[in-house]
Amino acid sequence: MDGSDISLRGDRRPSALHDPDELLWRQFGEATSAEAFARTWLALQCRMIPGTTSAVLVLKSGDRFAPAAFWPEGRRTRPHLAEIAERALRERRALVVPVPQPQHDGEATPRLRYDVARPIEADGELVGVVAVDVSPRSERDADATVRQLQWGGAWLEIARLRGDTSRAAVVRDRLQTVLDLVASAFGHERFASAAVAFVTAVSTRLGADRVTLAFVRRGRARTVAVSHSARFSRSSNLVRAIELAMDEAIDQQALVVWPQPLDWRPQVARAHAELARQHALGTVCTAPLVEGGRVLGALTVERPADQPFDAVTLELLEVLAGLAGPILERARRDDRWIGAKLADAARGLLRRIAGPRHLGLKVSLAAAVLVLVFLATATGDFRVSSNAALEPVIRQALTAPFQGYVGEAPARAGDVVKGGQLLARLDDRELRLNRLKWLSQQEQLTRQYHQAMAVRNAAAVGILTAQIDQAKAEVALLDYNLAHTRLTAPFDGIVVAGDLSQSLAAPVERGQVLFEVAPLDAYRVVLQVNEHDIAHVRTAQRGTLVLTGAPAEPLPFVVEKITPVSASREGYNYFRVEARLAQRLERLRPGMEGVGKVEIDRRLLVWIWTRQVVDWVRLQLWKWLP
Repeated sequence: MDGSDISLRGDRRPSALHDPDELLWRQFGEATSAEAFARTWLALQCRMIPGTTSAVLVLKSGDRFAPAAFWPEGRRTRPHLAEIAERALRERRALVVPVPQPQHDGEATPRLRYDVARPIEADGELVGVVAVDVSPRSERDADATVRQLQWGGAWLEIARLRGDTSRAAVVRDRLQTVLDLVASAFGHERFASAAVAFVTAVSTRLGADRVTLAFVRRGRARTVAVSHSARFSRSSNLVRAIELAMDEAIDQQALVVWPQPLDWRPQVARAHAELARQHALGTVCTAPLVEGGRVLGALTVERPADQPFDAVTLELLEVLAGLAGPILERARRDDRWIGAKLADAARGLLRRIAGPRHLGLKVSLAAAVLVLVFLATATGDFRVSSNAALEPVIRQALTAPFQGYVGEAPARAGDVVKGGQLLARLDDRELRLNRLKWLSQQEQLTRQYHQAMAVRNAAAVGILTAQIDQAKAEVALLDYNLAHTRLTAPFDGIVVAGDLSQSLAAPVERGQVLFEVAPLDAYRVVLQVNEHDIAHVRTAQRGTLVLTGAPAEPLPFVVEKITPVSASREGYNYFRVEARLAQRLERLRPGMEGVGKVEIDRRLLVWIWTRQVVDWVRLQLWKWLP
């Protein structure tokens, strides 16, 4: 610290110019490169440690450690110093290794030479190691050498932290500049205003005479904005020359500068040289706007001859072009009218289709074309689907022949019965008693009739004759009712309604339906066809019924009747369509439900799949159009 301060204060004493320490401190304070800094630091350390014979400083460079300075200069270190330096790096601690020396005459005990190494850390990271070879000395002097290296290592740690801080500050300043320039393009409704604001901000920040922005259109650069100019003529010689220079940079996909620096990479700059010559420009630089390997446009900056482009400015332009290019390109695309956007999207799609890449898109497009061709040519069976149910052709109702009571009921709904089989029997005791009553009354009236005939009482004969006929009629009615107390199945079939097993001795009224019987081999299919599909259904059309109870056994049917009366259910209108089964199953029962499909004809598959949507759209258009 003291030596550095002396050099900075500029000690003018004549002896200072010849003092080696003063000279080293001056070189240490004025070091501008890492090599010079390491070399002078190691020399100072060796001069501060008496008896140093050789030393080496190893610093981290990238991912490996490499020697940065030797002392004395031009002399390679000894192998044993390399070994102790490597060991100190590995163990990350200071090492003092004694090396025995030959004993001279007169010495009571041999003196030891020491190899001393200490690792150097900065912010917890191992950045290097310094190793020195000192002449024979005591163990206490060897420990003092370690402390001196520890104090001297602080200079390297501070220098590294300062270097990192300065580099971070430079990067931060550059990034802030780039972000400020890019931010100047935001906050504008139209792309033209944003582009002019951007190039004007770049011109002001870089001290440029003119900044021009262009985007590629049809393979060539087309100017969109010029700094400090709201309007410009694209046909002017200056704009044409600038666009040619931009094309030159775009073709090479690299930053082009004129005049080219001595250490600049070889490149073509004829258009830039011609631009500078024709329009008396000082220096010209063009940075292409690139996004994902694709050149979007270019940014040309013109500066006076006394302000050439340095490496920092060129790097700033490359970063600015890479960041601002995609942002401005999206703003330009968003500001176009809808027709241009659609055309651009179509051209991009065609390029991806015809280009060498995008295999997935090509396969998808080919599959889509095949699907369209298939839909345009393939036909299928057009069928109208609807809910369906089985109904018996005949439903024979068995009613109570007179008012009475249930005496017996062996059958109920769901039973399969034979013709003549007893279903129920009504209680006939009251009928028989009434019959005996009327029979006895008839005999009594007959005797009275004979007595009136014997005495020739014509009036009495007439009255008694009428009463006898009434008694005979009552007996005949009771005989009829007694003959119908047994309710039997009219034919072979199934009882579809009626259950009197829980109503024994219950009264029944005359004409009350007690049972309904349907045949087992006579069914019809009732389809509930939606009103949207009823126009396609005709009589004599065939179809197929699949019942819920027998999904693996489709039943063919033939349409016989279309009822022109609709019924509303669940918000839709349905028409009743009756059909006749072409075959039957033993397991068929009245009331079984399923899905029936009426075969209409063969039509295009695309029409079959989209007809409902098309019909809905037509209806909505008819509803809303005037």
